[in-house]
Amino acid sequence: MPPRILIIGQGLAGTALAWCLWERGVPFVIVDRQEALTCSKVAAGLITPITGMRLTVSWRYALFYREALSFYRRCGRKLQQRFFFPRGYVRLLKNEAEIAKWNKRRADPDLQPFLHPQPPTLNAEVIHEPANGFQQRHAAWLDTTRYLQASREFFVSLGAWMQGDVQPADVRDDATGVEWQGQRFSHVIWAQGWTAEKHPLFSWVPFQSARGTILTVEADLQGEQRILNRGCWLLPRPDGTLRVGSTYEWKFDDPNTPASAPLQQLEANLHSLSKAPATVTDVQTAVRPIIKNQQALMGTHPAHPRVAFLNGLGSKGSLRSPWLARHLIEHLLEGAALDPELDLQRNGI
Repeated sequence: MPPRILIIGQGLAGTALAWCLWERGVPFVIVDRQEALTCSKVAAGLITPITGMRLTVSWRYALFYREALSFYRRCGRKLQQRFFFPRGYVRLLKNEAEIAKWNKRRADPDLQPFLHPQPPTLNAEVIHEPANGFQQRHAAWLDTTRYLQASREFFVSLGAWMQGDVQPADVRDDATGVEWQGQRFSHVIWAQGWTAEKHPLFSWVPFQSARGTILTVEADLQGEQRILNRGCWLLPRPDGTLRVGSTYEWKFDDPNTPASAPLQQLEANLHSLSKAPATVTDVQTAVRPIIKNQQALMGTHPAHPRVAFLNGLGSKGSLRSPWLARHLIEHLLEGAALDPELDLQRNGI
């Protein structure tokens, strides 16, 4: 049958898939539960090259960043909105051990494209120890809330978006296609985030998801607009509020209620970064979809070639979803080979 794709989930992955299909002129229907708190809606949308305790370049950053930059700008032009913002990013070092580590790492050739030649200049009246750090280039921020909402409204205008809670048993597949609610599709793509661990066809995928909390804060940083990081990250937004994050909780019951200890530690980290008095105005918690030992996985089920999967983007969904979505669509529609490191059938067990 002609290509017509059913997408389950309108998070960052599902939204990127839908845009890739729209750009190709391939019909699709995207179905989403429209929950208030999901990983994609809570996500800060930070896109940063040098990350983590080891101060290394994020996996395949240059490749993913080029695609994301072009993708979000195209979407913004179509929607006549701006939700992708290149930003300066300042990484401040926490202690003498981290300073020593950075002094060894800073000459690494892999880091040079992303290092700003000038040291950061920060206001000592609002930032603790402002000289101990470095600036990064090619960082950005995606306003995930605006991007997801504007995309949904566009898909609704196309008659290609529906609200619903699709259960695995609701979708039937055979050799020629997929059926859902009496409609036929060439493929279904499950892009539901961490809840995919309960999907009977994908229960073998080793999910190791983590609950995370982000704060919305009011504080006067005296005009500072760069993203700051020491122990936590701090994102100034155009509306004058700040977002601060984030926690990682590997064991949890309620996906949207944080434990008190990580929350208290996050607030303590904020105060160790910023001297400005801060008022917490909102607390948002959701679960990042993480697959053990994998950057992400995509592809089709080994016994159900019409049933596809894109998941495990963790905290990198804003950065990686455009590239991953395009490659999965090329695989489904053109038979293009999947990247061996991201192929569900090679790495999912």
